[in-house]
Amino acid sequence: MAGLAAPPGGIDPRSGFCAATRTYHSVRTAGTFPPESLPVTVAAYAFSLLSSPLPDRPALIDAATGIAVSYPSFLAAVRSLAGGLWSSLGLRPGHVALVVAPSRLDIPVLHFALMSIGAVVSPANPASTAEEYAHQVGLSRPVVAFAAPEVAAKLPAHLRTVVLGSDEYTRLSSAGAQAAPPPVAVKQSDTAAVLYSSGTTGRVKAVAITHRNLIALICAHAENAEKVAAEATEAGEEPPPPAVTLLPLPLFHVFGFMMVLRSVSMGETAVLMERFEIGAALRAIERYRVTLLPAAPPLLVAMIKSEEARRRDLSSLLVIGVGGAPLGREVAERFAAVFPDVQIVQGYGLTESSGSVASTVGPEESLAYGSVGKLASHLQAKIVDPATGEALGPGQRGELWIRGPVVMKGYVGDDKATAETVDSEGWLKTGDLCYFNEDGFLYIVDRLKELIKYKGYQVPPAELERILQSHPGIADAAVIPYPDEDAGQVPMAFIVRQPGSNLTAQQVMDYVGKHVAPYKKVRRVAFVTVIPKSPAGKILRRELVQQAVSMGASKL
Repeated sequence: MAGLAAPPGGIDPRSGFCAATRTYHSVRTAGTFPPESLPVTVAAYAFSLLSSPLPDRPALIDAATGIAVSYPSFLAAVRSLAGGLWSSLGLRPGHVALVVAPSRLDIPVLHFALMSIGAVVSPANPASTAEEYAHQVGLSRPVVAFAAPEVAAKLPAHLRTVVLGSDEYTRLSSAGAQAAPPPVAVKQSDTAAVLYSSGTTGRVKAVAITHRNLIALICAHAENAEKVAAEATEAGEEPPPPAVTLLPLPLFHVFGFMMVLRSVSMGETAVLMERFEIGAALRAIERYRVTLLPAAPPLLVAMIKSEEARRRDLSSLLVIGVGGAPLGREVAERFAAVFPDVQIVQGYGLTESSGSVASTVGPEESLAYGSVGKLASHLQAKIVDPATGEALGPGQRGELWIRGPVVMKGYVGDDKATAETVDSEGWLKTGDLCYFNEDGFLYIVDRLKELIKYKGYQVPPAELERILQSHPGIADAAVIPYPDEDAGQVPMAFIVRQPGSNLTAQQVMDYVGKHVAPYKKVRRVAFVTVIPKSPAGKILRRELVQQAVSMGASKL
């Protein structure tokens, strides 16, 4: 077994807390992983879990067109493209490939093909600017990019770019039908993916995720599914059918990236949406009999408010998996009142933890509204007082640290940031203020990191502040999260104008909008005479948050 061994005795079976080591241990049943010494890619591992004969349901469906890809077709497409990537493009283990495209049917094929030959998939947001791509390329140093036609022109000119859907890509996709790539010896500790995450210091960081990290997550998902099935059988009920998952989440986000891996490894069906729109999502649930909907909290708010949601036949929907941002108890209760037959499963994870760290599993746990569930199997956690460094017990608030097989390899090209985030004993400092209760449920109180969570996306205030401060009419600026029912939070800027400047709120928003992807835009502006700062010059954001809330919407 490849989990972290728990010290004998001394562990509270309810909370998982060991008073002697001040460490929380997962109370989940721990399954087994493949031995760490076994050379295997996450793609090969996922395919090894599929039934024989292959599942007779679609692997992928395009929500807009209804085009479906069967499991035999998906595997054949992955093998054929892998052969083309190897023989025609010359990709080898360790080579990084940037992938910039919306969620289309060929993207999971490309992700699996790259990982199956030991190449590193690095998915980026198609809405980013040329400036943002240049920074990402500087970090991950890809040898090739695969880009949607509408994005290709924004990528750095020196980077070899294959346009998805082009004749060149079609040739690559079919090249391997005759010549499969040779078997590659890829260590599980090798990098499988580089995902982009906003660190606390503002600029985007490139997070190296290993094959082992992703295999551990697949195992945890399988264990959770087994627990749910066993509980249903015990209660004399039918175990849930293989999930049909609607993915309104982008595949470049760790949540979407992981959900496709999960769906394929479990022989389920993933329904892809190119862009999220509530009406289209509701139609897709009805048309494809969707059973599982992973989503950020704003989607639940949208469903509560939607007249169409009440008109559509959503009877197939069994579970909403909430992640990306904390879900408040009030929203959960309002949702449960409108959709009493849909179970709300909450989870918590980071890009740096390759995805899920904790989740609720099964109907009983899902009623713990406000909690993100219990620690995933094979993981350990500490709650550390940010001021003293002391490890705290149940009911006490501190920074969550986690350790286990899902923790990232590190930030690519940034050893200093890696050392600040993962200590020498393997503890990942999440930057989130949390506590465990006596029953081992984890609660997220606040972010020590100052990231704004806009519709589940991370928006670093420091990045927006740098842009604002570059404007000639702005003397000083600070950006804070402003509560918003639909988006969770929106970026709000406090601006000190230069003397003589007549800058308007709209001009401020337009200026930032030219430099960043749409989800990072400033959406509220207040003009002030001074930005409150500590003696060390650090912006006192909490003061500004209180000021913004007390000013109220009407006064802004």
